Amino acid sequence: MSPSFPGSGLAKGLAVTLRTMTKKTVTQQYPETLPELPPRSRGVIGLFEENCTVCMLCARECPDWCIYIDSHKETVPSATPGGRERSRNVLDRFAIDFSLCMYCGICIEVCPFDALFWSPEFEYAETDIHELTHERDKLREWMWTVPPPPALDPSAEEPKEVVAARKAAEKLAAEKLAVEQPPADPAPTDGATPSAEGPTPSTGEATRPSGDASGEGGPA
Repeated sequence: MSPSFPGSGLAKGLAVTLRTMTKKTVTQQYPETLPELPPRSRGVIGLFEENCTVCMLCARECPDWCIYIDSHKETVPSATPGGRERSRNVLDRFAIDFSLCMYCGICIEVCPFDALFWSPEFEYAETDIHELTHERDKLREWMWTVPPPPALDPSAEEPKEVVAARKAAEKLAAEKLAVEQPPADPAPTDGATPSAEGPTPSTGEATRPSGDASGEGGPA
């Protein structure tokens, strides 16, 4: 251990201060200068309500129990005569308490219908802790700040969902075209093809015979 003398600690501290004074500062003047966050930053969770089927999987898997979901069942009449009625869940409440959330992302990972998304927004501090419980209307507003997904690899296969959606759209367009297109006129049975313009006028030139099988009728 090197011997120390009185004031050596102060001298070392001043040496560190002098070294850092000559370097470029890395302090960002927030909030005047916003930080450049990576695209997959975990700021806040957005809810795409149309995709939610109230399966309760996110609420059951949440380790902090900070997701609150209320729903009720509705009867859907059959689409075909004589069919059986079906029941479906209707979302009444979807709330996340961000004062308890640990931002683990398990709810987003386990959602089978892609109803939850990460947003990089982080400026939602409140003076009242109760305001950190975001209801579904507030969670829907965060969806507008969700960045688009990264571009796919050009050599990758097309997603199955996109292929299925395109085939369904093409089939629907073909069925619609078949309904709108009038049926074709039946073909005549006597072998003659009627013409709407009438008989074709003659040009005054006779058709030159091409000769028969015996070789007559052509130039020698």
